[in-house]
Amino acid sequence: MNAKGLNALLIALLICFGWSIAWSATFTTLITTPLAIEGLTGDNSGNLYTVGRNGAPCPVWKINIANPSLVIVGNIPAPCAPLGLAFNAAGDLFVADGNRILFLTPNAITPPTANVYATGVPGTNGVAFDHDGNLWTGDGATGLGRVWKIAPGGGTCEDAVKPFQGCAEVFRIQPMNNSASFEGDVPDPGVGRVNSTIQPGAANNPQNLVANGLAFNTDGDLFVADTARGALWQVKFNPGGHLKSDVGCDETFHPNTLCLNHIFVADPRLEGADGIALDQNGNIWVSVNERNAIAIFGKDVSAEVFRNPVNRNSGLRNSSATDDSRILEFPTSPFLLGNLFCTANSDGNRRDNSPNDGGEVKPAGPLRGKISCMDQDLTSPGLPLPR
Repeated sequence: MNAKGLNALLIALLICFGWSIAWSATFTTLITTPLAIEGLTGDNSGNLYTVGRNGAPCPVWKINIANPSLVIVGNIPAPCAPLGLAFNAAGDLFVADGNRILFLTPNAITPPTANVYATGVPGTNGVAFDHDGNLWTGDGATGLGRVWKIAPGGGTCEDAVKPFQGCAEVFRIQPMNNSASFEGDVPDPGVGRVNSTIQPGAANNPQNLVANGLAFNTDGDLFVADTARGALWQVKFNPGGHLKSDVGCDETFHPNTLCLNHIFVADPRLEGADGIALDQNGNIWVSVNERNAIAIFGKDVSAEVFRNPVNRNSGLRNSSATDDSRILEFPTSPFLLGNLFCTANSDGNRRDNSPNDGGEVKPAGPLRGKISCMDQDLTSPGLPLPR
């Protein structure tokens, strides 16, 4: 058996039996980008899609897996700093950006400019569609933990007390404290905790992001990555699509805040969890940005699949002593394309990736982002794609 086959076997054993096998997977850069990136998605034709950040405009790129190159298939109007991406069943691409969500139909011949689909969603970050075509998003770095449902056709969430305008705040992931600044009932600074990220060359960075990546399983449950706690939440709905999970267990938080019993898993290996993706066995694959790692959690498995090895020259995990194309640099959004696992790398300057000028991509360029793919095949492929 060759090395690739042996590694694939080790990953299969890891998933089947929940074993923690160090360095069972390896990664290689598929392509680099001249702008920073964060979101990643794909289609049924073997293509990945990502969007350059802080461009003028921000280009939407299609990357063919078999023959990778950056093909512009659309543009997000400036100012723009796009995050999450998702396709709907009709083949339209939706992009989270600032306090709005935009959409376009990718076209390499005449790249379109995206139109606004929804507004009033400050901090919109991860995006995911449910079985009924509703688009869900969370409020990211605002730290309030709001999660909205946007009905087909789009709308606005600018004022939650107004009649339904195509968008509604459904629940909140519990913020890191209950102060008035986080819309709790306790005067500032409130009661709670701050996850303070320790890193070289900088003051400690507080982490308050609790509603990051989103993904639905085949039963219609919504999973939400909690970056600050290193956790995954599981949210359930009744057959009519209304929230079934419990809220309001702590009266010092906003009334629609989820109860803590809906945490699916909390684990130190998930500290810095960003984007998530599910395979056909219901396992949740997580890009753990602050640890430069990939983890997998499910009914029968909880394991770290990969983490950058220590560079013995520096004692850090932000670069490789031999080949920087083999490391992750702040992995953000994972995507499962059949049996292939890939993740975007945004090269953020936090924790294991600090300082962020030590690897293959650097904040000053000319390469500012990259997509890395696992060298081994998944034993359980990703969920069927909408297009």
